[in-house]
Amino acid sequence: MMKKVLFTGGGTAGHVTVNLALIPKFQREGWETHYIGSRQGIERELVEKLDDVHYHWVSTGKLRRYLSLENLKDPFKVLKGIWDAYRVIRRHKPNVIFSKGGFVTVPVVIGAWLNRVPVLIHESDLTPGLANRLAVPFASKVFTTFPETANYVKSNKTQYLGAIVRDELKRGDADRGRQFCQLTGDKPVLLVMGGSLGSQKLNELIRHNLPALTERFQVIHLCGKNQLAPDLDVEGYRQYEYVNEELPDLLHLADVIVSRAGSNAIFEFLSLRKPMLLIPLSRAASRGDQILNAKSFQKQGFADVIEEEELTEERFLGQLNQLFESKEIYIENMSKIETDQALEQVFQSIKEHAK
Repeated sequence: MMKKVLFTGGGTAGHVTVNLALIPKFQREGWETHYIGSRQGIERELVEKLDDVHYHWVSTGKLRRYLSLENLKDPFKVLKGIWDAYRVIRRHKPNVIFSKGGFVTVPVVIGAWLNRVPVLIHESDLTPGLANRLAVPFASKVFTTFPETANYVKSNKTQYLGAIVRDELKRGDADRGRQFCQLTGDKPVLLVMGGSLGSQKLNELIRHNLPALTERFQVIHLCGKNQLAPDLDVEGYRQYEYVNEELPDLLHLADVIVSRAGSNAIFEFLSLRKPMLLIPLSRAASRGDQILNAKSFQKQGFADVIEEEELTEERFLGQLNQLFESKEIYIENMSKIETDQALEQVFQSIKEHAK
């Protein structure tokens, strides 16, 4: 009988990319693959492009940390999501479920527990997000990217593995990326990434400083959904909402990267030895997880960091130029780290936990 694996995770691309790395490995071994996400989240957009993955959507609340009238509706949405997930899992009977995080995973993990299906969770950030904190009691195993995460999860289920990096990233081609962007080879390439949903502040910073940036770099700007500036036409500047298949090529093309500090992204940069200037989300806009991620990378000599509250145009341009001038030091530090083992270890562990 064909074994079945069900994946869940969503809200941002970072909660999907690890699943995208694992799905082909199971398919090559003949497993039937299912995915539970939200009705209109980015996970649906990304997963439905894949062959032979059965996508199911469930109701979900947003698990807000701030006061909102929507918070009154969310418990009912989550309860309905648990019922939705319970029915999907009961109908398809997966042998095991892998959860990457994001608010959509909470009803799925509880629905799996009600069906007595083992669940394995992967936490990318140094401190666990709210969704994973709620899900841990119902899980069989919790994998962590940072060793320090075990201090924040009051459970003996944790296992430190490191980051899960997609195999296809290693197969990127700089020439193919240059051709896609129609860039020349006369200047180094700066890649700017604000996350799949974009960063208005980072976008404004880049666009306001394009004269200075394009004097030294060719700039590829991944600005996020609905955040293009269609009237902006500057020589040596290319902007895209989001790229998928082309991302490995653009990462290989980049000489230096400016980015937010989501864990999945920065570990992908690390695996490709790309010097990075990280501008993490502020504590005012998040729970501070990106700041901890960025500081950890800075301490290890992989990245330079500017916190958003300290961000000025002068400081940004100064630290970016300094990072580029010292890029070989950052590359040498990153070259000492092994980044290729976690994907295979998680893959094997998921198989071992299958009913």
